[in-house]
Amino acid sequence: MLVNGSCSVREMVKVDVLPDRERGVCCTIDLEVPASRAAEIADVLKALADPTRVQIILALREAKEPVCVCDFTATFDLSQPTISHHMAKLREAGLIEATRRGIWSYYRLAPHLPTQVRRIVEALG
Repeated sequence: MLVNGSCSVREMVKVDVLPDRERGVCCTIDLEVPASRAAEIADVLKALADPTRVQIILALREAKEPVCVCDFTATFDLSQPTISHHMAKLREAGLIEATRRGIWSYYRLAPHLPTQVRRIVEALG
């Protein structure tokens, strides 16, 4: 076949990949993850949907000891309230734990993360 008088194009062959369906007749899909578990995973992914929070999680994953919030404030070009906001999001998602020592908060990766969440954290880099 000629297109625009100069190019040759092969004839297209229809490939039946999807089964023929009757209009309006649908089947249910067996979901492997219950809605409640999917919501938990989505909360973790939402908490990680920020570059600063990803960097915080990676730093805590590699840290041998809990890290002081002041160290994160010194590391990032962000104010202390902004760092605290990021930490609150990570805490709410169950990714980190905090302990107070005097006026300072020290953070660490939560030690008992569910297997799926631990895999997500390990896959970050």
